[in-house]
Amino acid sequence: MQMKKVGFGAVQRQAREKLIDAARRREIDVVLVWRLDRWGRSVTDLLATLQELEHLGVGFVSLTEALDLTTPAGCAEFEREILRKRVRAGLAHARQSGKRLGRPATAAIHTDEVRKLRCAGISKSEIARRLNIGLTSVRRILLSKKS
Repeated sequence: MQMKKVGFGAVQRQAREKLIDAARRREIDVVLVWRLDRWGRSVTDLLATLQELEHLGVGFVSLTEALDLTTPAGCAEFEREILRKRVRAGLAHARQSGKRLGRPATAAIHTDEVRKLRCAGISKSEIARRLNIGLTSVRRILLSKKS
């Protein structure tokens, strides 16, 4: 097994390109890095090179993140983590855009009707049946009126 330390900055980029060329020539089996950010400048760059290495049959291991793409479990965990980050970014963007997240309001859209029916003397259970909402929702709406 031969290991070679790759430099930093511009030297690292040149050495990384030489390493990728060696992978294309099938001269190496695994790329071992200290941290993911030492391998790719951006997420796009990282994903592109990891996909190329996978296509070439070259494994990838990052020591700090305990990421081992030479195993099916390591690949699956890496894909889950990428998906998790994308979902979080999407939710953050939706919040910043002012979109309401979570379950849609269902019973709350009947608030005025619930209160009118109750003022008319209709029982809580009858209101729930008429509006096709839960009795607990009717109670919650009526309680919120007092506060």
